[in-house]
Parts: sequence; structure tokens; C-alpha cells
Amino acid sequence: MPVNLSLRLAMVFSIFASLVYVLFYIRDIRRSQQQFSPSWDAPANDNRITRSTRIVAVGDLHGDIENAQKVLEMARVVDSDGRWSGEVDIFVQTGDIIDRGDDTIRLFDWMEDLRSQALGAGGRVLSHLGNHEWMNAIGDWRDPYRYVHESEIKTFGGVAARQRMLSTGRIGRAWATNYTVASRLPLHPSFGEPNDDFPPLAGSVAGRLSAPLSHAAYSFVHGGLALSYPQLLPFPSSINEIGRSLLYKLQHRAQPPPHPPHPYPGLPSSATQEEQTMYGPEGPLWYRGWALNSEKEACRDVDSVLEKTGTKRMIMGHTPDFEKIMSRCDGKIIIIDTGISHAYGGVLSALSIEYALKPVSSPSSSEKKWREQEIVKAIYPDHSMILVDEQRDVFSDI
Repeated sequence: MPVNLSLRLAMVFSIFASLVYVLFYIRDIRRSQQQFSPSWDAPANDNRITRSTRIVAVGDLHGDIENAQKVLEMARVVDSDGRWSGEVDIFVQTGDIIDRGDDTIRLFDWMEDLRSQALGAGGRVLSHLGNHEWMNAIGDWRDPYRYVHESEIKTFGGVAARQRMLSTGRIGRAWATNYTVASRLPLHPSFGEPNDDFPPLAGSVAGRLSAPLSHAAYSFVHGGLALSYPQLLPFPSSINEIGRSLLYKLQHRAQPPPHPPHPYPGLPSSATQEEQTMYGPEGPLWYRGWALNSEKEACRDVDSVLEKTGTKRMIMGHTPDFEKIMSRCDGKIIIIDTGISHAYGGVLSALSIEYALKPVSSPSSSEKKWREQEIVKAIYPDHSMILVDEQRDVFSDI
């Protein structure tokens, strides 16, 4: 074959290969952009609006601001400067920010900065007290070999200064004002506000919803919502009122010398039976059943709790899996503690929840038809994993 012809054929082949590459690249970009924008059968002349919500939840941070910032930046909650990015609607942290590391003050101050920045951008930060925050409020913390390191105490300026900061100081005030034991988070603004109660008030927006949209919400808590827990309802205010009452008693008593080496101070003598139960092994701070019970037992019981609390999934931390976010019972139970802190050396992770409700035409029905899509992903530094990908048509007059 003549040399010139060979060169021409090679050039043609090169151009063709480049064109194919470009076409596939464009296709992949479009697919990526449409990952959460499926083809909707949108009705004409319909003034209903589409609303998408993105929520990110992160588990136990345990005194490690370096890894905490890596995780929040990885999940696009914050930018490279650690400021609210505006790329999420709601950020949820499920407790245990304190202990095992030296960055307690910096982490809680950062959470309050993010809360303010989020509100200014139309977002929200939902914060929870974990069992370690409660242990510190009780006085069960002064053990350099277990939870509270001497180096962390020094960042406060000593034992007494640490106690003041966690009781009546700025961290303690933040706990009392901005932290709860449990949350119920509707997936769409039309379903109610964060922490609106279930069952809803008669005549409220949520009260007019029928199933399945009445349960289009998630619960967040540090430990877990046990089926046997007696103060579930109304959810979450019943639990949170008990928590507020107990926290006030702990923060406003004379602060006992920390345990150990001093005796365990326990709950105040004025603690009610409900307050004792909340802090007990079956309460929402310590319960581990959803993580440790058999799959058969967990999946048998979970629907009862979801039905009671008006939710479709429950998210919690507390019980770590150092390799992955754990999803059980088809994503009805999701446990997001992966040992993010250097103290554990687990995997960096975040939970991403993307929800969309879009109008679709329904010529055969007088009710308004909507298409609901929900994608739940576990995000890691080098990959993500889809835990839930569900789509359904629903009818509602919202």
C-alpha cells in the first residue's frame, strides 16, 4: 500500500476515534447530569412546581476536626475553606462530636458557624446530642485512658473550665438551644417543617397528607428508637422535651468532680422515671438493637416503629462499622457511624439523600398525580454506593 494512502487512512481512523471518544464523553456527561433528573411526564399548563431536596447526614466525629472537614467537603456540605457550600439543603449530625480527640471546642464552634451560614443561605443544620455529650453533662468523663484525654482538657484551660464550658458556657448553651435527642425530617417542605410532630396536628399541612406521603420523612437519633421505648409519641417532641428537662437539671446543678477518679455522680436525684428511661439502655441514646439484632428480628420490628413515628427510614450512629455505612431491611435502617475519627481509624463516610417530587399528568384522575424519587447513597473518598433508588407515582392535593 502506498505510504501516502496509509497516512491518510491513519489520519481518518484517528479523527474517527477522536469523534467517537467525544460522543461517548458527551453522553457520559449528560447521564451524570441526569442522574437525579429522570424523564418526567410533565403536564402542560400546570402551575405546580418541582422541588428537589438534598440532605447529608454524618455520624460520630469524636474530637477530630481534620477528618470532619474532609468528610463534609467530600459530601459538598462545605467548601475547601470549611464554609457552608450552598449545595445541600439540610445537614444532619447524629451526635458524639465530643471525646476521644482534642478538637471539641473547634468542632462545636464550627457547627454553630455552619448553622448560621446555612440559615443565611436558606439551609438548615440539625444537631443531636449523643451518649458522649450526655456522659460529659453527667460528669462521666475524666479518664485519660478511655474518653477524655489530658491534652483535650488543656484546650479548655483545665477541669473546672471544661465543666463550665459544657454546662453554662457557650458549648453548653448551644446544646440547650440547638441540639435535640431526636429529629423527624420531612423530605419535602409541603410535608411539614423539620421536627413537626407525628401524629400531626389536625388541620396542619402534614395533617392533610394521606399515605404514603404522610410517612415521607426520616428519623434521626444517635442510638436508636427501640420498639419497646414507651415515650415515642408524639414524635419527636415527647423525646426532646424529656431531653431538655434532663439537660437543664444536669447543667444547672453544682458540677460534681468528674468520674473517675471520683465516684460516678449519676443522674440528679430529681430525675423523673421518664428521664431515667431516656438515658437507659433501651433509650434513644444507647440502644443498639437495630445494629446488633439479627436481620430477621430487626426487619420484623422496624415497620412498627416507622409506622408509629410517621417515617420511612431511620438513621442513627453510635454503633460503628469501620468499613462501611450499614443498610438493613431494604434501607429502612441505616447506621452511619464508620469510625471517622483518627481515634478509630475507620473509613470516612457521609450519607447523601436526594428526594424529588415532580408533577405528572393524570388525565384519568381528578386527584393530582406526582412522581416521587428517592436516592440514598453512601459516600466515601474514592467511590459512592447506592443504598436506595426508588421511584413511585402518588396522588395528593398538595
